[in-house]
Amino acid sequence: MSNIGLIIPERPRDIGNFLVGRLLPFQSKRMVGPFIFIDHMGPVAMSDHENFDVGPHPHIGLSTLTYLFEGAVMHRDSLGTAVEITPGAVNWMVAGSGIVHSERTPERLRHADKRMHGLQIWVALPKALEDIAPSFHHIEAKDLPSWEEDGARFRLIAGEVMGHRSAVPVHSRLYLLEVSTTAGATLRIGEHLFGESGLYILEGAVIDDGVEHGPRQLLVAKDSGQCGFHLSPGSTVYLFGGEPFPEERFIYWNFVATSPERLEAAKQRWRDRAFPMIAGEHDPVPLPGTTW
Repeated sequence: MSNIGLIIPERPRDIGNFLVGRLLPFQSKRMVGPFIFIDHMGPVAMSDHENFDVGPHPHIGLSTLTYLFEGAVMHRDSLGTAVEITPGAVNWMVAGSGIVHSERTPERLRHADKRMHGLQIWVALPKALEDIAPSFHHIEAKDLPSWEEDGARFRLIAGEVMGHRSAVPVHSRLYLLEVSTTAGATLRIGEHLFGESGLYILEGAVIDDGVEHGPRQLLVAKDSGQCGFHLSPGSTVYLFGGEPFPEERFIYWNFVATSPERLEAAKQRWRDRAFPMIAGEHDPVPLPGTTW
């Protein structure tokens, strides 16, 4: 019997520079564990006069995780951080009480043909840590745990699972695991999982109970403890999840909170330009439906 409780297809969303594939939130499934937002960016080819430019914008109540397959992004934030992320590394930004950041094509690539492909993920913070001081952490690809088992290659991007722990400083029990195989693999890993679990298919296919599921789909498990599936040759998937929070989460634009009142306060702070800004940056993104 299949352990898949819900299948969520990517839905196109325009973020201003190009279309992304939105996975979470979904109408009937707002979160998977503490994961509240997932966009699949690209793959997109940009010419020498096209660039990725997301101007300064604010966040509260969450941590962002950027993970690239191709390309590069220059991250700048109101803490003074200026870091270029490349494929396989992790940018982990804790917004907490409030942070502003921008994401742009690095200067070295702005006049060259380029590609962009990756995942942009938000992880909600526990209620007790909503107002934690903002911080930023960059973890190089070589510092992420990786291993091989049962014909598959594993890379632990964030959290703790299967006896391994990522250096990404998460604030709740969770896991984000890259699983790939060249020849195909059958995995029974439910005993290692906890909370809620989702599996995103980047390439290849997942076969569950004799049914094949292809790329750009998110499969949500009925029971994490029963997770087992077969990966077809040449597959790469992302297994993620963790303990869900007892409280509801609300989203408006780039804000996540445990109450609508917190969202309203954040909206007013941005209108009033009361968030800390990024030195030397320009073109702050206005609140939806407004102008500066």
